This record gives sequence, C-alpha cells and structure tokens, in this order.
Amino acid sequence: MQFEIKEIITVFMVLFAVIDIIGNIPIIIDLRKKMGHIQSEKAALIAGVIMILFLFLGQSLLQLIGIDVNSFAVAGAFVLFFIALEMVLGIQLYKEEENSSMTATVFPLAFPLIAGPGSLTTLLSLRAEYAIENIIVAVILNVILIYIVLKTSSRIERIIGSNGIKIIQKVFGVILLAIAVKLFAHNIKALWA
Repeated sequence: MQFEIKEIITVFMVLFAVIDIIGNIPIIIDLRKKMGHIQSEKAALIAGVIMILFLFLGQSLLQLIGIDVNSFAVAGAFVLFFIALEMVLGIQLYKEEENSSMTATVFPLAFPLIAGPGSLTTLLSLRAEYAIENIIVAVILNVILIYIVLKTSSRIERIIGSNGIKIIQKVFGVILLAIAVKLFAHNIKALWA
C-alpha cells in the first residue's frame, strides 16, 4: 500500500467537484422543506458504500460486458466535461426526475445526487490513473465532508449566500473541465498505444 498525499488531494478535488455538494445545497434545502427530515449520516454512508462498491465491482461489470477501463475512462471524461460545462455555464443538459414517493435520504439524495452517474463514472476513470487506496481515502474524506455539509446546509447557505455558492460552483467547474481534458488525453493515448 502506498498512500500519496498528492494523489489523495487530486482525487478528493475531482470527486468534490463532480459530487458538487456545495452547489447542491439549494436542492438539499428544498428536499428538507418538502420531506421534513433528512438523515444526514445515513445519506452520506449510503453514498459512500455505493461509491466504494462501484470502485471494486465496476471494473468486473465492465469486463463482463467487454469494455476496458481506458474506454470507460474516455467515456467518463466526456461525462465530466459536460458536468463541468453545466457548472461553468449555468445550463442544465440533463435533469433527473424526482420521485417523492421514496424517502429523500436514499433517493434522490444518496443516489443519484451524491453517488450518481457522474461520480461513479469518475471513480472508474480515476482508477485507471490512481492507486486504489488513495481513491478510497479520497472517497471517505468526501463522505465526511458530505455529512458535514448535509448537517449544516442551511447555515452554510446563510454564510456563503447564493452568489457565493454560484462562484464556488464555477471555480470547481473550470477545475473539472481541465481534469476531464487530462483524463481524455491520458486514456486516449493508452487506447491507441
């Protein structure tokens, strides 16, 4: 096992940008108003379990259907690119339908808002480039941060304000764009090698 602080920080930042828990504060507050109570620890834990399970089983699932990690990483780079475009330009390319009959803690909060297609694709894409133990540490750090944000979402919104949330979203969007380009370039080379 080789823990590298630089890798952990990079993976943490990528996941933080993709999950966009700060940008999702208005959605979290809206869910709290609609559903009453959200179990922050349960939502964070379920999201963490989904991400770590997919980190280990995702590659086997891909092999089962005949797709290699580099191809998935290239596809993941496209997903990241479009998520980043949404964040930077303030547009919505894809909208999830909400189902109010299910509990807000699991759906849509833990899945697909936190552990959604973007973060799961990102995990496999990152696995093609970074050590698995560093990814796990980054996932755990993100889950802790998600829990803190869920617990203090209304306070954070009051402190930062809606403009502050938008600024953070745009900054992480630009970082995510750069990461998507790097991920694409690295994995496309591996596919053509």
